[in-house]
Amino acid sequence: MINIKEHEKLSVLNHSCAHLLVHAVKKLYPHALFWVGPIIEEGFYYDIDLGDDVIKEEDLEQIEKEMKKIAKDGKRIYREELTKEEALERFKNNPYKIDLINNMEDDTVISCYTQGDFTDLCRGPHVETVKELKYFKLLKVSGAYYKGDVNNKMLQRIYGICFDTEEALNEYINMLEEAKKRDHRKLGKELDLFYFSDLVGPGLPLYTPRGTIIKDELQKEVEKICRRYGFQKVSCPALANIKLFEISGHAAKFNEELFRVESLKGHKMVLKPVQCPHHTQLYASKVRSYRDLPIRYMESDKQYRAELQGAVGGMSRVYAITVEDGHSFCTVDQVKQEVINMCNIIKDFYSKLGLWGNHWVSLSVRDYEHPEKYIGSKEDWDICEKMLQEVSDELGLNAKRCEGEAALYGPKLDFMFKDAMGREIQIPTVQLDFATPKRFDLTYIDKNGSKAHPVMVHRAILGSYERFFVLLIEHFAGAFPLWLSPVQVNIIPVNNEFHLEYAKEIKELLIDKEIRVEIDNRDEKVGYRMRESQTKKVPYTLIIGDKEIENKVISYRKYSSNETITTDIDSFLTLLREEIDLRK
Repeated sequence: MINIKEHEKLSVLNHSCAHLLVHAVKKLYPHALFWVGPIIEEGFYYDIDLGDDVIKEEDLEQIEKEMKKIAKDGKRIYREELTKEEALERFKNNPYKIDLINNMEDDTVISCYTQGDFTDLCRGPHVETVKELKYFKLLKVSGAYYKGDVNNKMLQRIYGICFDTEEALNEYINMLEEAKKRDHRKLGKELDLFYFSDLVGPGLPLYTPRGTIIKDELQKEVEKICRRYGFQKVSCPALANIKLFEISGHAAKFNEELFRVESLKGHKMVLKPVQCPHHTQLYASKVRSYRDLPIRYMESDKQYRAELQGAVGGMSRVYAITVEDGHSFCTVDQVKQEVINMCNIIKDFYSKLGLWGNHWVSLSVRDYEHPEKYIGSKEDWDICEKMLQEVSDELGLNAKRCEGEAALYGPKLDFMFKDAMGREIQIPTVQLDFATPKRFDLTYIDKNGSKAHPVMVHRAILGSYERFFVLLIEHFAGAFPLWLSPVQVNIIPVNNEFHLEYAKEIKELLIDKEIRVEIDNRDEKVGYRMRESQTKKVPYTLIIGDKEIENKVISYRKYSSNETITTDIDSFLTLLREEIDLRK
């Protein structure tokens, strides 16, 4: 999908279309007040204060009609430059614009753009006439707090997109329709994978038995790969003393994101926002020698972060994050190989899912102008960044250097994948950290018998299971590969009176071979149950009737196929095991 912000022509079109939107809204809602309307990767939005009026999805069509009416009129768009005093006078009836202007320097030249009877504060640039804005679509409306602060008023945010041709717009709309079918929230509900309860609370996903199967299979797969590289599984509590995160630096850096837990008995604890400080204490549990290194821990467990309430939605952003996490404690000489190993783990895991190649890699380094944002010495940062660049070069990762994107404690390699909408989503990461071991005074005895600090290499292969679910569900449109599917085989007896017993025999044979299987013996027609099996995207559906019992065979259909194949049970079992074992 094209990035509107990075496309010169489309960015100007979308910026101008944002003004066309509020021009139309002003005509329909004369009392409306406007804040800001920036370009984003997927088009544009504008934040609007409509008082007691509420714009619903069904109202967008009427706003579009008004936009087309204005565009057809073909008014030219004029730029005007104002002093700060002139701008304050011009927009005196809009407190949101006044706030923007008051935050500008006194000698700032302020520009505004006028089209017909509508003027808006803006830097520009814009198209020459509104007539150029022909191919646009309003996409959705949502709420957004003024300045992103939950203590401020909730404004209404209208999203839209504009293209330079009708063909491009139609192609985008078709892509949105396909993406709706793949939406993880829709499919998660249809396939019974996870649930959000108002009583439990938003941002706290509950995994159903089916969703838990997928999560467990993913965990087993990633742990199996990591064990080949020497990782050992550990388990740490969700609570910790705040001092742990004060030493690590997380308490200061992410103070507002901490969930603090207190009891009537005087306990004052924190729900862990990350797992690395806990892992430092496992390392510190006894004296270490250089012969012991590298020491590698892995853990999949819940972390908790107090995200903004308005930002929480679906599985993309939650309060309770199940993170697949790992840390390697090693010598400086071992760092490079550790990073290479972790990159190979990522490649191996994503290749088995058919996702490798649908990505790019970011080499996230410091913001060199603001070193105060990070912990650790300049010398250590220089070494870390150089090492990651060498790994990128040697493995052919072609990592793009991104300044200011580093972690608190060190630079990192971030692997960016695309979801069903074509939007980038960062999941796997490898991060170097010279600072944390020093902050916790972690040491090992080196070859000379002296104490030295290890280097800590952080890695996440599938990142948070919640965010990975989004990528996985939308990539496969809910039709998971056999090894991941919650139900791998669905057995449908044609007639329960005559065929159910044989169906149960087949089920037992499949269970013995560790195949996840169900029998659908509801009192419904075979055709209905077959369609249900397809709707639930079960990889294999068996049909058991007279012929199958007489010949001691089974007949099956694969998901999305109308072909019925009859074979003996041993051949079918071999087929299933091969497909599962080879991760086809």
